[in-house]
Amino acid sequence: MRLRQAFRESFATEASLLVRAPGRVNLLGEHTDYNEGFVLPMAIDRSLGIALRPRDDRHVVLRSLDFDDERRFDLDRLKHERDGWIEYVKGTAWALGKAGLRLRGFDGVLSGEIPIGAGLSSSAALAIAVARAFFAISNLDWDPVAAARWAQRAENGWVGVQCGIMDPFIVAAARAGHALLIDCRDLTAAPRALPSGTVVVVLDTGTRRQLSDSAYNQRRAGCEQAAALLGVRSLRDLCPEELRRREGVLPNALLALARHVVSENARTVEAADVLLRGDALRLGVLMAESHRSLRDDFRVSSPALDAMVLSASEAPGCFGARMTGAGFGGCAVALVRESDGPEFTLAATRA
Repeated sequence: MRLRQAFRESFATEASLLVRAPGRVNLLGEHTDYNEGFVLPMAIDRSLGIALRPRDDRHVVLRSLDFDDERRFDLDRLKHERDGWIEYVKGTAWALGKAGLRLRGFDGVLSGEIPIGAGLSSSAALAIAVARAFFAISNLDWDPVAAARWAQRAENGWVGVQCGIMDPFIVAAARAGHALLIDCRDLTAAPRALPSGTVVVVLDTGTRRQLSDSAYNQRRAGCEQAAALLGVRSLRDLCPEELRRREGVLPNALLALARHVVSENARTVEAADVLLRGDALRLGVLMAESHRSLRDDFRVSSPALDAMVLSASEAPGCFGARMTGAGFGGCAVALVRESDGPEFTLAATRA
């Protein structure tokens, strides 16, 4: 209702479409997606929406309620102007255009409730929502996997963040009540329900990071260098035992990065089997192991994230907790017994 009302006030007419894309949290499989590995994300109940109406030309006029900002651009004359939310919109249009899709312009109003920079994929939600809008008004058949590829291309090639496929994939293809085990090499996905009687709790540290200004791209380059030195296409192609046999090939810094990726892939594949058995205790152990690996080997945690994970782990009903997202700030995630949810929340917040 808020978006439709804002559209009416901005454009003196009614919106004809409303698109919505959720944020996501990742249970296991961090920094494995750009290594062609396995991830286990799920959608959350925070989303981003666009109320829109198609235009008869190839101009886009979009107002962000959250930034109190209106921008416009021509699909035939796309160019970088400055950093900000509109670059994700233009980048998505650029990527779809590069794919040979003929797009129609639109007037729109945008608003989201996904915290920005918290590791919950607000940027992927924006890109996928924009892609969904273009598909709808340009009479194109929606393909979530293809849309995820193009959203990734927008972030990689236009915005300059070398993100993997996980975030746009889960935003575009999530299933209610399930995580998805995604193979980031062949882009197949298998749904996995949460263990009976459990809930996933997202814990926001209140700290934020900018991926394009962080060590994220550095970590990715290090993983690619490690794979090259080991003579494999990607770190996905190694099991923990093989890495241990060949660890002398790598300098210590690259070995630590590789050790995280290889062990995280193994944990994620095991977690998918654990979910089939409904084993909340084992899933919690794997989440705790993942956090230690991200903290000590991949070095993308932070004092705030470590404190939040410790607070969650010691609260009633918690099976396991870990940082989620790229790191350097943002959110942690915990698997909690549903009946202990209120007590868990109170205890973790106090701690």
